[in-house]
Amino acid sequence: MAEISSELVYELLKRVHADIAELKFGQRGLKEEMNAMRGTIVSMHHDIHNIYSVLDRHDQRLERIENRLELRELAEAQARFEPHP
Repeated sequence: MAEISSELVYELLKRVHADIAELKFGQRGLKEEMNAMRGTIVSMHHDIHNIYSVLDRHDQRLERIENRLELRELAEAQARFEPHP
């Protein structure tokens, strides 16, 4: 069996240290990408919320228009049965 010297252990520790440094660098890049994705998702969430708000306003407006049309149709229908002088 080969003798384990302090130089060999030192070289192995340097390699492990370099590998860990690479992993940390890669992890930093992944964190940056995740933060960018998180920002994009938050932005999309706000956009979807705005779309729902606009749709809700349009829905309310459409309901008011439909109510006006129903009132007008009702008035026109009643006018047919009222006596004309």
